[in-house]
Amino acid sequence: MPRAPNVEKMMAFSVLTPYYDEEVCFGKENLRTPNEDGISILFYLQKIYEDEWRNFMERMKREGMEDKSRDLRLWASYRGQTLSRTVRGMMYYYRALKMLAYLDSASEVDIRAGTQEIASHHSSRRNNRQEYGSALMKFTYVVACQVYGQHKAKGDPRADEILHLMKNNEALRVAYVDEVHLGRDEAEYYSVLVKYDQEQQREVEVYRVRLPGPLKLGEGKPENQNHAFIFTRGDAVQTIDMNQDNSFEEALKMRNLLEEFKVHYGIRRPTILGVRENIFTGSVSSLAWFMSAQETSFVTLGQRVLANPLKIRMHYGHPDVFDRFWFMPRGGVSKASRLINISEDIFAGFNCTLRGGNVTHHEYIQVGKGRDVGLNQISMFEAKVASGNGEQILSRDVYRLGHRLDFFRMLSFYYTTVGFFFNTMVVVLTVYSFLWGRLYLALSGIEGYAMETSKNNKAFGVILNQQFFIQIGLFTALPMVVENSLEHGFLPAVWDFLTMQLQLASVFYTFSMGTRAHFFGRTILHGGAKYRATGRGFVVQHKSFAENYRLYSRSHFVKAIELGVILIVYAAHSPMAQDSFVYLAMTLSSWFLVLSWIMAPFVFNPSGFDWLKTVYDFEDFLNWIWYKGGVFTKAEHSWETWWYEEQDHLRTTGLWGKLLEIILDLRYFMFQYGVVYQLNITGGKTSISVYLLSWIYMIAVMGIYVVMMYAQERFAAKEHIKYRLTQLVVISMTVLVLTLLLDFTSFTLLDLVSSMLAFVPTGWGLISIALVLRPFLESTVVWDTVVSLARIYDLLFGVIVMAPVALLSWLPGFQAMQTRILFNEAFSRGLQISRILSGKKTN
Repeated sequence: MPRAPNVEKMMAFSVLTPYYDEEVCFGKENLRTPNEDGISILFYLQKIYEDEWRNFMERMKREGMEDKSRDLRLWASYRGQTLSRTVRGMMYYYRALKMLAYLDSASEVDIRAGTQEIASHHSSRRNNRQEYGSALMKFTYVVACQVYGQHKAKGDPRADEILHLMKNNEALRVAYVDEVHLGRDEAEYYSVLVKYDQEQQREVEVYRVRLPGPLKLGEGKPENQNHAFIFTRGDAVQTIDMNQDNSFEEALKMRNLLEEFKVHYGIRRPTILGVRENIFTGSVSSLAWFMSAQETSFVTLGQRVLANPLKIRMHYGHPDVFDRFWFMPRGGVSKASRLINISEDIFAGFNCTLRGGNVTHHEYIQVGKGRDVGLNQISMFEAKVASGNGEQILSRDVYRLGHRLDFFRMLSFYYTTVGFFFNTMVVVLTVYSFLWGRLYLALSGIEGYAMETSKNNKAFGVILNQQFFIQIGLFTALPMVVENSLEHGFLPAVWDFLTMQLQLASVFYTFSMGTRAHFFGRTILHGGAKYRATGRGFVVQHKSFAENYRLYSRSHFVKAIELGVILIVYAAHSPMAQDSFVYLAMTLSSWFLVLSWIMAPFVFNPSGFDWLKTVYDFEDFLNWIWYKGGVFTKAEHSWETWWYEEQDHLRTTGLWGKLLEIILDLRYFMFQYGVVYQLNITGGKTSISVYLLSWIYMIAVMGIYVVMMYAQERFAAKEHIKYRLTQLVVISMTVLVLTLLLDFTSFTLLDLVSSMLAFVPTGWGLISIALVLRPFLESTVVWDTVVSLARIYDLLFGVIVMAPVALLSWLPGFQAMQTRILFNEAFSRGLQISRILSGKKTN
């Protein structure tokens, strides 16, 4: 750690935080209003931070606090992920600088006499004007509240809260965009900086800079940072996110950190000082612990190695400190092109490396960081990051770095940015290829022939399975184990790892792998990445089945069902699968993948296996499926609205994207092609005419469905007898045809089940291709049938996913076990989580 000069000679610096529409300070009603489970935020915090709540109540009684309501709101806000918490944390820099300025100039006698004064925030300002001035010259905190002007105009309570923060923090400045309407269609836009004047006791304007047009041309967050960047002061600027915190002890070391700008690392001085993060949300639930452990390994061990010896660290985390004068003329700290710069942080590092800058990493200072604590929040965050990496592959920055880095730095760069996501996608595609390949071998008869002529086929299959098991389940957690070994010792690291496995960490990591692979692959194929606001709230609320289905159906559920069908068909038709042990050894990891992708949203959902909630969830899901809605209906209320939104990426994709999508969808027809030749009715024939004749079955099923839907629309409401008569005729004809087939051909009931397994994927393949051809089909009568069929398929998928959830909910004791798995950390700290989940407030 470099020796720090006194405050007068230290570098001046600013802190910059982008804020949009998040919580500033919890409102009184917000704290006390219970959710659907009867739990309020205040009740939850009282149980999570029981000791701190008791201390707070004692302090309230002892000090006789004037505004008890505000003190209570602040106490809760400082334990959430709010702007108040971030501002309090960053203002420790100001307090630390005042103390250091006092210690630099004071004698030993003054220090003894003034210790009590400097500890008091109010008296220090009254009696230490010199320290106050020195600190204010060296530190400024700018919060980019983009819509603060709109909040003031609307009388939004958040504007009053921000004003209160400025009033109580002298070094705090707020930047916002002011839209001034001149006439009917004319408007002028200004970047405005305001502060609170302590003498005039009101908000005053410091600067007003006219913008050439509307601010939000690119992505919101980087644009917000860029417009406020001009208002920062000093030699350095630290970028801090809305979900961060700080401590007084760490703030005291900032003076030392800034001295690193004067030290040569290699042949250059640094332009970005990397700082580690301390994840403070790890104790809420097992999920939060998994995420915290994963993040900690990345922001310490990972960043440390990337900075030295690999020399390829970029700007990954928001505690990083930038050389302000170096970045000012080089485009600022954010790139804001729409879509391509979704992950805006990393582009500052790309820009720095391409322009000859130097990035380091320092661990003697750390800044607090809050992470997502619920599965839905985590998944949206990972979807955003994966989509951002997909866009990075298409960006000029990565192309230029690929051409300019030497071979070893290029390998390191690949692995730590887009390569990690590409490798994840390759692992998933390899599982797909393996299972589809085994299915083809089984249905074509090649596997049977190979078994007769080769003795090594079984061993080969088992080896492949073990490789997948290691890649999917264990190696994801390896960096985390190494990091824990370095930080806490080998035995605690092993114990933590085993505890995590008992809490189903492998299920979570396998599920996350599916999220990354889906969104990364879809972005590369079709583009269309978008910013996803994850929210940082407390997660003790049960998420409904319909909400989980909307989030995970395309990324996880449909893919898991596809792999499950492959495994079932393979088990039915593979000679190798006749030996149960060999089949289990070969497909164990694949079944683990299927179960993880289907069950994870419910295993990590509070009250996920509560029987009554499961029943209500399914009723809600059915209402959502059948509700048609209107033009302004939201996706959470209507299946049809959600379904159209889910296909948005196909509307913006290019010709190659559509072509590749159709080619990928052709795999569904392989089920039909393979299974048809295994039916008893074929009599062992292998002619192509057998496959062509099998389409009669598909046409017949489609015909029956269209007739039934037509009859329902035409007769169900007013001519009930005609509707029932149509149903009778269709059912009678179907039974007659089946009877004739059973009597006069070698058709069996097993053939009927096999046909279902073959033709259900065929129908899904036809729907998937129809979605790509939507511009041509939407104006025809075929489109209504496509929409109607897609609804039935989603209903079918929902029932398949709900079946194991309902079974586990019905089993006694399983809900208690799931609660223990999800909240084990909280249990070990004496948290009465069962009371929180059931909402039984006894105090």
